Amino acid sequence: MDTALPLTTDMKLVLGLVGFTMVMFLFERIRADVVALVVLVLLGLSGVVETDELFNGFSGNAVISIIATMILGAGLDRTGALNRLAGWLLRRARGVEQRLLLLTSAVAGINSSIMQNPSVMALYMPVAARLSSRTGLTLPRLLLPIAAAIVMGGGLTMVGNSPLILLNDLLMAANANLPSGAATLEPFKMFAPLPIGASLLAASLAYFHFFGDKQLRDEDGKGATPARTQSYFAKAYGIDGDVYELTVTADSPLVGMSLGEAEALRGAPLLLALKTGEEARLAPPADERIWVGSVLGAMGPKQQVSDFAQNHFLRLSSRLRNFADLFNPSRAGISEAVIPATSQFIGKTGRDLQLRKQMGLSLLAVNRDKTVLRENVRDVSLRAGDMLVFHSIWTDLAEAAESRDLVVVTDYPKGEQRPHKFKIAMAIFAVSMLLALSSRLPVSIALMTGVAGMLIAGVIHIDEAYAAINWKTVFLMACLIPLGWAMDSSGAAAWIAGHSVEQLPTGTPVWLMELTLGLLTTAFSLVISHVGATIVVVPLAINMALAAGGNPTAFALIVALSASNNFMTASNPVISMITGPAGYTGKELWKIGGPLSLIYTAVIVLMVNLMY
Repeated sequence: MDTALPLTTDMKLVLGLVGFTMVMFLFERIRADVVALVVLVLLGLSGVVETDELFNGFSGNAVISIIATMILGAGLDRTGALNRLAGWLLRRARGVEQRLLLLTSAVAGINSSIMQNPSVMALYMPVAARLSSRTGLTLPRLLLPIAAAIVMGGGLTMVGNSPLILLNDLLMAANANLPSGAATLEPFKMFAPLPIGASLLAASLAYFHFFGDKQLRDEDGKGATPARTQSYFAKAYGIDGDVYELTVTADSPLVGMSLGEAEALRGAPLLLALKTGEEARLAPPADERIWVGSVLGAMGPKQQVSDFAQNHFLRLSSRLRNFADLFNPSRAGISEAVIPATSQFIGKTGRDLQLRKQMGLSLLAVNRDKTVLRENVRDVSLRAGDMLVFHSIWTDLAEAAESRDLVVVTDYPKGEQRPHKFKIAMAIFAVSMLLALSSRLPVSIALMTGVAGMLIAGVIHIDEAYAAINWKTVFLMACLIPLGWAMDSSGAAAWIAGHSVEQLPTGTPVWLMELTLGLLTTAFSLVISHVGATIVVVPLAINMALAAGGNPTAFALIVALSASNNFMTASNPVISMITGPAGYTGKELWKIGGPLSLIYTAVIVLMVNLMY
């Protein structure tokens, strides 16, 4: 390869856009998908990418495959497959904690081979909650091993995570810019990385069995278990007591007040329901007015509620005459939900979001970095990883969870489930996997065949399918794909690769270059996400392999696998989802995830060299 390749204007422009993307992703002043859209527009305006190719990323196989895996995962969830899984795990574990932890992590890792990693983690958090509440195995000991297994298991197939889904499209794009005489890069088949993914998953299970589990043990042997028991919420958040009805008399100073004003009174219990006239509702809006004859549903210790009633001339009744149906545990209750890194709630307060009016959710507390916030909780600015405690009707909670702004970790009665469709769903899914395995069809068509089958069979409805798609992920990927093309077609990747190889000592072994490339990709993924790292580094890796006489396909595969190698920071969506519920600190994640990340890199370099 010509290492004296001149640095052209197009190269400078592309490298400038790469730098701009990294800086914007690092400081997070603007949402990642918006940054990606800006980069796409700049590529079009500059003419670096042809206009008729600029939006091809939206119709690429990678994007269609990701959409299909999201819908297929939602379809399987509607059949109650994970409820069956939790029961099966408990039976197989036979009360042995280590066996339960091993089985749960292994099955989660296998599941992640055919679903997007964040989706698998979202589905397994209620499973972990159920297992924790039944066995006493704490969430800190459950969630990180499960998350690590999910990330590792994503390497079992070419649809297990976004970087691997992207890889084939990037290889095909690279073929158009290969130097004369270079062999055409062939796309990977569905189960091509299976030996590597299996080795990664085995390494993760062994790591936590022999080392990580000891680091995750709680000092007192107890941890936060998001069960729906009053004792848990009393211990974790100080939310305890029973529900009482308070009838407002004509002498009460509450007459004419809004519910929000009444809640702000000193010594006020939790006001969870309000009946005015014939209308009774849970989670009433803060601006709802209280009148003579209104009935409040208050929760708290009996003495607190009694004192509040006496001080404000309210008639206390421990028998629920008006709210018995609303407070039925099968219909409503207390739950916990974590805010993922992609949530639109970040930076806003409960008051801004109008959670009660818009979603029917009463915000009771916020758990942030092991600190429980209950005072003026509606004015707390929310952050990624915050654990929110709600009281609500379960169907309202399910609707809120569908927005993807919350990941509910409490096991609760979901929306419409279709367990009678379980066998049909599994059969359709198996057919789509067989089609993908046959290699006669592109993976995207095989997966979309499964989606069409589930829609026709009624496993999932079309509106539910639309709701299952994480459009932020879709736009992020589709908008950044042309940046990868530009890196290759402009010659920027070849220029960097040529100059990088020139700086290496003569005789540097290829495996050492691969190891360095894997660590570099991991570092990039901490800053610009796994999708961004893949799109930027794969063209560089292919050109570096050509310059050094290595295997371009092997180099590219190492990059795609390394892009998911992040167990230490919240820039990995899977890790960001578990830090709040389990209470992990940044120091703990680096202490446990750092060595695991090094093992990950060593395993993929070793396995890729054995295979290629």
